[in-house]
Parts: sequence; C-alpha cells; structure tokens
Amino acid sequence: MLSLIPTPIGNIGDISLRAMSALSEADILLCEDTRVTKKLLHILKERYNITLKESQEFISLHSHNEKSFVEKLEPTFFEQNIIYVSDAGMPGVSDPGQTLVRYCIDNAIEYDVLPGANAVLTAFVASGFCQTQMLFFGFLDHKGASRATQLQEALHNGYTTVLYESPHRLEKLLKELVNEAGDREIFLAKELTKRYQKFFHGKADEILQELGGNYKGEWVVVLQAAPKHNASAISEKDILALDLPKKIQAKLVSKITGENTKSCYQRLLEN
Repeated sequence: MLSLIPTPIGNIGDISLRAMSALSEADILLCEDTRVTKKLLHILKERYNITLKESQEFISLHSHNEKSFVEKLEPTFFEQNIIYVSDAGMPGVSDPGQTLVRYCIDNAIEYDVLPGANAVLTAFVASGFCQTQMLFFGFLDHKGASRATQLQEALHNGYTTVLYESPHRLEKLLKELVNEAGDREIFLAKELTKRYQKFFHGKADEILQELGGNYKGEWVVVLQAAPKHNASAISEKDILALDLPKKIQAKLVSKITGENTKSCYQRLLEN
C-alpha cells in the first residue's frame, strides 16, 4: 500500500496523529529529501515519543528522478507499507507525488492520501479575498515570453489566484505587478506557520515600499480576482492569424485580454 503523508510547512505542531502513526509504521519512506525527512522523524521522536521501525528504509524520490523511478517499479513493491513525504506540505502540490498515485491507479494498488498542512489553502484563506473560487499556479517560469504569458493568465482568469515565489525573484514579480496590474489588491504571506510569519495586504507598489528590499523567506502571493477580459468572440489566436503589424496585433490582443499593450507587444516579438 502507498500512503501520501503531508508534513508541517513550518510549525512542527501541525503534524497530525494519523501522520505520526503512518510514519511510525512505514517499511519504506520515499522522500523528496531523505535528510529533511530524517530530521523531521528525529524531532517527532524527541518531542512526541513516537516509535519507529528499526528496519525502515529511506529512498530519495524528487522531481528529477520521479519519472525514472516509477518506470522501474513493480506492483510487488507496494506489498510493503510505502510512505511518500515531500519536504513540507502536501505531496503532489508543487511537489512530487502525483506520478506515484497514477501508478497505483493504473495497477490497482491500494493507496491513501492524508489531509494536512498546505501553504496554498492557508494563504488563500488568510488573504481575506471573499471569492470562494481560486486557481493555483505554483511557480511562474523564471523569465522570457512564457513567464509573461503565465503572468497574464494569472492576472486575467477571473479567479483569486495563488502563486509561489522565491525570495530571489519576489522583487521582480512585484515590479511586474506594478506595471501590469498596479491597481490590483494583492496579499503576500511570508514564512507561513513559522516564528516570523507575516502578512502583507495592499497594492504591489505599497508592498514593495513596505518590504524595503527585505525579501528573505518563503513566500505565497495571492492575487485578487479581476473580471475576465476574454469573453470576446474573437480570440488571440484569431488576431495573430491576421496579416497585421505586431504593434496592431498587440493593441487588439490587449483589448480582449486586459494585458498591458507594451508587454503584449514584447511577448509577440519573442514568440
């Protein structure tokens, strides 16, 4: 059997009784990082006095080897008690895990997913944005036309949208939001559930000023929903098929999507 076990995203007290029981009974632990998982188990032993099997085996399973690992699996592997844990939070949410679940479904293997800590939902609720529908985008591409396209999709899909961002690119994202949606209300959560957790509400330029260049930590960004701008019968694909100069195409696309004309023009040039 396979069990996917969520782990705390910061505060160790968020571990559940079910999660501790499953971890203590595991024969094999598949870990995004074995060092992180072993450290977690050591803390649980010290703080909650859980007892672990002496013969437990730890196997590294991360985004770079997940596909090749699963391709080599045999169904008999799951005759043991197999646990998968990512470094923090819910496996399969911006972390490996879904490929294992798919394998179990395709091979009629019993599996379970325990509920638990999740940065996406925690930030969504903490944002105070009252729309109950939301989309999760994870990390945007680092640069280029694909990042610009993804950002426009995040801004103009009509739903409250949740992003992850690294401290190294948070300033870049905020400046992009100033240029593309300067009047949009956003919410930032820093170091969720940890000692230095902090929330930031406001427009992108206001939050940039409040942060004052301090971008350290783990960040979740929530974008307030804006009305969809793509209800037109004509699509971006239709416009790009027309024999028109890029500048004219960019102006037309911006009309139906709400995208900034200048950034749209640059995106079309790069595609």
